[in-house]
Amino acid sequence: MRIVIVGAGEVGYHVAKSLSAEGHDITVIEEDEERAQKVDNELDVIAIRGNGSRPSVLAEAEVVPGCSVDILVACTNRDEVNIMACWIAKRAGVKRVISRARGLEYTDSPDWARSLGIDVMSSPERSVARQIIELLTVSSAMDAAELFEGVAGIYAFRIAHDSPLIGVSLKDLRFHYPQITAIIVYVQRNGGGFVPYGDNILEEGDLCFIATRKDQIWRLEEMIQGEKSTPLHRVIIIGGGKLGYQVARRLEKQYKHLDIRLIDHNREKCERIASELEKTLVLCGDGADEMLLRQEGIEGADGLVAATESDEANILFGVVGKALGAKKTIAVVRRQMYMRLDNYISVDAMVNPNQALASVIMSNVRYPSGMGTLSLLEKIDAEMFEAIIPETSPVVGLSMAELGLPKGILVALIQRENEVFVPKGETTLQGNDLVTLFASSELMPIAVEKLGVK
Repeated sequence: MRIVIVGAGEVGYHVAKSLSAEGHDITVIEEDEERAQKVDNELDVIAIRGNGSRPSVLAEAEVVPGCSVDILVACTNRDEVNIMACWIAKRAGVKRVISRARGLEYTDSPDWARSLGIDVMSSPERSVARQIIELLTVSSAMDAAELFEGVAGIYAFRIAHDSPLIGVSLKDLRFHYPQITAIIVYVQRNGGGFVPYGDNILEEGDLCFIATRKDQIWRLEEMIQGEKSTPLHRVIIIGGGKLGYQVARRLEKQYKHLDIRLIDHNREKCERIASELEKTLVLCGDGADEMLLRQEGIEGADGLVAATESDEANILFGVVGKALGAKKTIAVVRRQMYMRLDNYISVDAMVNPNQALASVIMSNVRYPSGMGTLSLLEKIDAEMFEAIIPETSPVVGLSMAELGLPKGILVALIQRENEVFVPKGETTLQGNDLVTLFASSELMPIAVEKLGVK
């Protein structure tokens, strides 16, 4: 495919590198000379200097009326550039356009994207805010994300030394716990990982990624960790930007009696946020000030969320918060390099808005009929794919056992009307089923083709 990428920051560079390696014809538009030079030197793509929202610059990338460009991805840090680039590209005949939106108002409803002809408008801040809420709510989860618009989720738990699941094969789990709607979709063990199948046996220390209905998560947590999460009482947020504000607002809506405190060093920003939030106590100060953190109850806090624009500051705030007694610390980190340091830093979880956006873009390029993907899957050697099985699919009427899917491919969950369940061997697929697939990167195209949903 011919793909034009506007913006060569962390997201644009990663997407260009991945898609170029897959054999696509890639053109990258970047205004910053240093970034453009990096693309020129390191990637097998065409690099064009300039503002991607200008018709003359887009014309250099052959985005002109009647063009043969298949996809345009606009992922700069400026919403107006992204939206204008997509608007021009769509009117030039580009088949599919994808835009990043940092302003949350653009994704409050699909009307903005629809009226502008934008096929996908994604706000990574919104999806990461949801991920942070899940991580706070389920305290022992090391990763978390929503599935099926919040009906289900995927959670990463480490098998504790006294867990009753140790030594149990995956095929026997359903017999021992028939009432649990859950499936282990990936296991990390001893530095490696795999998409499991029935004969695999769980071991102490395994990091298990589990897809489950949300109403089952507390029982699962108790089985794996030996304890359940307690209700949230106090959460401290450092950083009053879009993400910090979004987390505070969501916590206010979800928890009526939660003590929420937000710290930012910018007084003007604090005054504005305080006027917009209803129950959050907004404080102007330094998030690394030990005396301030102690005064605001860091020792009894259920969670500390570091959500400033600086990766380094967020990691530092997370480390300090943990040292001062916060039960769980979460740092927002945008550079992929820092994400690989999670085993060496005393922060409970790190989340990456750029990673979330890159996952959405890659999913829409590879599988345009899919419903979405998960940011956390970048951390493991597997992909997730959500799609609706069309009425005309050859698998309609076949049971799971008859599909003949190879090892390493899982149909994890099915949503049928208002019901979400883990399929069994005798489960028959129906048209309009919303299915969630998990597979290795190599096997996912096979799974998608097998189900007839691409």
